Formats: sequence, C-alpha cells, structure tokens
Amino acid sequence: MRRRLINSTLAVVLVVIAVFGVSLVIVETRTISNSAQERVDSEALRLVGIVDSRLLSDERVSGDVLRKQVDTERYARIEIPGRPAIEVGTRPTGDVIRATRDGGEGEKVTVEEPRTAVTQEVGRTLLIIGGVALLAIVAAVLLAVRQANRLTSPLTDLAETAERLGSGDPRPRHRRYGVPELDRVADVLDGSAERIARMLTAERRLAADASHQLRTPLTALSMRLEEITLTDDLDTVKEEATVALAQVERLTDVVQRLLTNSRDPSTGSAVTFDLDEVIKQQLEEWRPAYRSAGRAIVSSGKRHLHAVGTPGAVAQVLAALIENSLMHGGGTVALRTRVIGNQAVVEVTDSGPGVPADLGARIFERAISGRNSTGIGLAVARDLAEADGGRLEMLQAKPPVFGLFLSRAPSYRDDRDDRDDRDQGGDRDHEGDRNHRGADQETVR
Repeated sequence: MRRRLINSTLAVVLVVIAVFGVSLVIVETRTISNSAQERVDSEALRLVGIVDSRLLSDERVSGDVLRKQVDTERYARIEIPGRPAIEVGTRPTGDVIRATRDGGEGEKVTVEEPRTAVTQEVGRTLLIIGGVALLAIVAAVLLAVRQANRLTSPLTDLAETAERLGSGDPRPRHRRYGVPELDRVADVLDGSAERIARMLTAERRLAADASHQLRTPLTALSMRLEEITLTDDLDTVKEEATVALAQVERLTDVVQRLLTNSRDPSTGSAVTFDLDEVIKQQLEEWRPAYRSAGRAIVSSGKRHLHAVGTPGAVAQVLAALIENSLMHGGGTVALRTRVIGNQAVVEVTDSGPGVPADLGARIFERAISGRNSTGIGLAVARDLAEADGGRLEMLQAKPPVFGLFLSRAPSYRDDRDDRDDRDQGGDRDHEGDRNHRGADQETVR
C-alpha cells in the first residue's frame, strides 16, 4: 500500500509538471523570440532616425559615427542612395533575426542578430524550469512518503491489535491516529477487546464458581453413596437414596443458577417458598459431613416462615455459610431464623475463633480468605443473595455470625405456630447435642 500511495502521488505530480511544464516552455520560447525580434526592430528604427537626422543636417554619416550606436553583438547595414553601403559590426552566419526599416531620405537600414542568443536564453529558461520541476518532484516524493507512513503505520498497528485479539490478548490499546476512519476502526477494536475481556472474565469466574459450589456437595453426595454401599438395611438404603436424589436435583439447580447468573445477573425467578424446607434440606445434606468431623449442626428460631426468592439460590447461600463454618469454625453450627420487620433472617453461627480483625468486611471480596482457601464461597453467596433481592451480612466477627436477609411473604405473617417452633427447635437442639457429644470442638478458622 505504501508503494502504491507513493507511485500514485508521484504520477499525479509528473502529469501536472508535464502539462504545465510543456506549456510554460512553449510560452517562454515564444516570449523570448518575440522579445529578441522586438529588440532588433527597435534597433533598426533607432538607426533610421539617427541617419535621417544627420542627412537633414548635412552631417557626415560614416561607419565610425554609427558604430557607437550599434550593439557589439549585432550587425547593421545602412544603404544611402548615391553612396556606398555602410556596414557596422560583423555579419552573423547561419540563422539570424533580421529587421529592415526605410528612412525619409530614401536610406535603408538593416539590423541582424544571431539566433544563438535566443537559443541560449531559451536554454537558461529551460534549466530554471527543469530545476523547479525537479524540486517539485522531490518535494512530492517526500510528502508522499510521509503521507504513506501516516496511513500505513496505523493500519499495521491495527492489524497487530487484531492479531493480539485473535491470539487471546484482549487488552485494549487506546491508540488514536488523527484520521477519522482509522480512529473509528480503533474504537471498534477497543470495544471488541473490552467485550472479549469481559466475556473471558465471566467464563473464568463461572468456572471458578462452579468448581467451588459443586466441590463440597459432590463430596457429601459421595459420602451418602458410600453409606449406601456399606449398609444392608433396605429402609436405610431408600432413605439415603432419596436424600442423594434430592442432592442431585440441587446440584442441577446450582449449575443452572450459575449459568443464568453468568449470562444475566439481573435475571431472577423469585417465588414464595417455605424457608423451613430449605433449612431442613441443608441439615440433611450437611449432617453426615459434620458427623464425620465430630461436630453437630442444629437449627432453631421461628418456624413456618415463608420468604420471597429462589429456593435453589437460598440453599446455595446457606450451603456456603455452613461449609465456611465446617472448614474454618469450631463447635456446633447453629442456624437460627427470626423476623425483623418485613424480612425473614437466617443467622448462621458457630463457636470458632471468628473472623480476623484485619479482614473485617473484606471477607466478602473475591480471593480474600483467612486461610489457604479460594476466597470464592462468600463472594458467590453474597452475589446470589443480592440477585434474589436479599442481602448477606456479617453481623458479628467473634464469634462469627452471618445473616441472610430475605423478603418475607406478606400472606404468611402470623404467629400461630410459635409454640410448635420452640418445641421443634428444642428437639433439634437435643438431637444436635447427641450427635455432637464427645466431639473435638476446637478447629482453627
């Protein structure tokens, strides 16, 4: 492209020089020739006037007298009737410029000048025109090279940017070149780079979230399957298989929820659901893991609460909190439900050392962890809670208390079963104490 731009610019300049240069040479040649002829005519006319005036005054007309009146490069011949012809200067040979004038006394004056003088003057003019044309060509080449560099360098740079995008480097370069069309292409490439970067970030985030969210449920599921293989009791097999199928359905919902959030975080499928069912499901899924760790998990608080949200997402949030307590906490993990205004609150607490003071609210940031964990679980949990219109907060650092706030369904605001709630809560606490008896309650967060 650079060569084409230079060649095209040079071709245009050469055409312009050819058209105007030839015309200028023709005009200048004619002008010089006409000027020389006018000079010779003027010389002849002047000599006729001198000869006339001397003849009228009876003065002597001779070559010596007229030699001072004729230019040394010219030849003059004066013919006076009845007298010998007078010649001044050397008569030129070859092509000449001639002018003849007749005087009032019958005399005839002829002035000649060699045409070589005109040829030399035309040559000098041609040299000047040629020099100017050469300068114009050099200037045109320099300008063409500069313009070609100005246009081709951005194109090369844009090609490198496109190649970087294709090789998986989506960083925008934010370079502009002062050419509107090229700047438009650069804007489009930078926009594409930003979109690709966002897509890659979303894909990596989805992979990390899916890996984190599925790891522990799959472990719990494998533990239940192991229990099935180790027992011969048909009723126990059916019970464990039923719970395992429920876990599989929840894992499917986890995957679907992660995919939905990765495509459009604002997309939700909020419904009114029984919060007791979700808590019960989590207790059943996590109790084997806590039993293996020699710890207990219990629930208490207000019963028959109905919240507005996505059951699968709420289950994932609670699972993240329960897993966090299992990995970093200590003692019995308690899930307590209560009502604050028009919100249903699920609090998750344990007897561990709590959240280090240097973390504080940063505990919900990605890649922030007090130990050698991924730091993803609480961040994903908060995102899921906010996508359902709720919120997840750390209510207390030591001992740790996390609260999940959900909108409470207005049609279920009654307290008719408070007493049953307390009785069931007491039974569950008693069951948790039995499971927890003899366990080591001190683990490091």
